[in-house]
Amino acid sequence: MHHFDFLGKAKFFVPISIALVLISWLLIIPAVRGLNPGIDFTGGTEFTVDFDNPVGTADIRSVLTDIPSPVDLSKSVIQDVSGKNRKVITTQLDVEDNQDTINRIESTLRDKFAIGEISRRSIGQQVSKELTEKGWQAILLALVVILIYVSWRFRLRYAVGAVVALIHDVSIALGVFALFHIEVNLPTIAAFLTIIGYSLNDTIVIFDRIRENMKLERKASAFDVINKSVNQSLSRTMNTSLTTFIPVIILFLFGGSVLRGFSLALLIGVIVGTYSSMYIANPILYAWTLKTAKAKKH
Repeated sequence: MHHFDFLGKAKFFVPISIALVLISWLLIIPAVRGLNPGIDFTGGTEFTVDFDNPVGTADIRSVLTDIPSPVDLSKSVIQDVSGKNRKVITTQLDVEDNQDTINRIESTLRDKFAIGEISRRSIGQQVSKELTEKGWQAILLALVVILIYVSWRFRLRYAVGAVVALIHDVSIALGVFALFHIEVNLPTIAAFLTIIGYSLNDTIVIFDRIRENMKLERKASAFDVINKSVNQSLSRTMNTSLTTFIPVIILFLFGGSVLRGFSLALLIGVIVGTYSSMYIANPILYAWTLKTAKAKKH
């Protein structure tokens, strides 16, 4: 088996990662670029439509796409109500500023389909603000719980390495979303939480091997033990990443515009998460271990 010097190459990759994270944070600032919040976070108008006959979501989306609008109606959220020919269509249109477009949507739907009744309601910004807060709170809570759990199961140095790697992954994903102005919605937040879980899983597998080898090879240096452990876990890590990457790339290519943000976040997460497990978490663990060893000598 070929032995790769992962820790030796970290001196090249860590500065690149730091630069990418700093650029991502800069892009997230609204004055520079900012994120593009979806309807879940901005508010809008929701239509509840009772059709006389079954109608496909693709047909409704096609009709909405052709309606002139200040926002992209093709990205409207269309949900089925089980047991009924009812659809709930959520758009990013504000009642006060886009009344003409809202009326145009209603009239166009009546012209194109056999409809019994259409009702509409405004989704207030207060609700959207609460969703925004809860979405980011979920990510922060996940990071805190992970920090506590990994500290308990391993040591604090392992936990810090894992959490820094997770922050690295989410930051770069957010940076890509800000750079290309891709919509961020609740499914995207779910994808970010999935990124955290996926990246952590890879990191924990490597950490567990490091801890095991530390006990077995007490005379070996931390550098050699960590490098050996990453190499021993490499086959498993690459196989897992590849098998996850295949369905995610298919979802990204063929999942349509509604799932584009969700699948892109997962795609970034798989790539960056695999990378950070080897080149972010382990160098932090090694640096901390080295510092602790030096402190003990003095």
